[in-house]
Amino acid sequence: MLEKKRVSIVIPVFNRPQQIKDAIMSVLLQSHKHIEIIIVDDGSTDETPTVITELSMLWPDTILVHKQQNSGPGAARQKGTELSRGDFIQYLDSDDILYHTKLEEQVNALHNQPQADICYGLSYQEDYGFQPPLLIGPMRDTGKEVPKLFPRLINERWWTTSSPLYRNELVKKVGPWKNYLNEEDWEFDARAGKEGVKLAWVPDIVSVRRIHRNEDHLSNHGYTDPRKLRDRIHAKRNIFECAIEAKVSPEGSEMYLFSRECFLLAKQCAEIGLYKEAESVFKLACEASVGPRRVGLDILVYGLLGQLIGWIRIGSITKWIRSVLK
Repeated sequence: MLEKKRVSIVIPVFNRPQQIKDAIMSVLLQSHKHIEIIIVDDGSTDETPTVITELSMLWPDTILVHKQQNSGPGAARQKGTELSRGDFIQYLDSDDILYHTKLEEQVNALHNQPQADICYGLSYQEDYGFQPPLLIGPMRDTGKEVPKLFPRLINERWWTTSSPLYRNELVKKVGPWKNYLNEEDWEFDARAGKEGVKLAWVPDIVSVRRIHRNEDHLSNHGYTDPRKLRDRIHAKRNIFECAIEAKVSPEGSEMYLFSRECFLLAKQCAEIGLYKEAESVFKLACEASVGPRRVGLDILVYGLLGQLIGWIRIGSITKWIRSVLK
């Protein structure tokens, strides 16, 4: 019966011809054979379309290719989700790979734990900045059993995109992926976390995240690109609201660290001239703090200066301070 449970693997790709081939082959070699691979070509301009077309012709019953204008990872994953027909959904970045027993182990785990809606396992990182590539891990918190996404999730997306396997029913309940260029995956999991979903865990390596194979990574420039900074602010607001719904303690260390992260984001926005955005996320930093004792002196001073001299000037001052410290 478990062999008949279909898994939909959604892979967005943009200009990664060799990496996407490796990712697809890692799926085709899975011990769980009832799969469909949905590749969303997000406006590739190199030989990537040729590579995925050739592979889809070799496995026409398994691989579906959808092409669209470049819209970002969130929109690409959402389109793949809409095209999926599986009982479970696996999201896979185009430069990562799955271990060959991943889907089998996680489908079995979710079958044996019907109260759980997501199953994750150990994920490692392969760094091609070293020769030979350096394999390190487990990454983040994937090496231990955690019952729920929150409260840890408010500080970090503590697994990689390739680690979790989701029930399709949960994905439908969570709702569509946001069209963000940064932290779209974190925000998606936050919406799952606010539902209080239970997690299943397999104590085996399930996937490998590979870095430094392509320098133009989607997460690059997240501290300087205006569009990405704005998207991060939207994501932070949504993550905060989800944490409140999940009853994360407002006085806990997780909320305090979240406040500090928002404060850092406010300074990053001010330094590149996003003054309204800086003020907005600074207010979120204060909102996430409970009482004056939880707001650091630096945050209090920064907010006071913003009111006295304006966010434009404070942005110039912090930018100058950073240049001097360098």
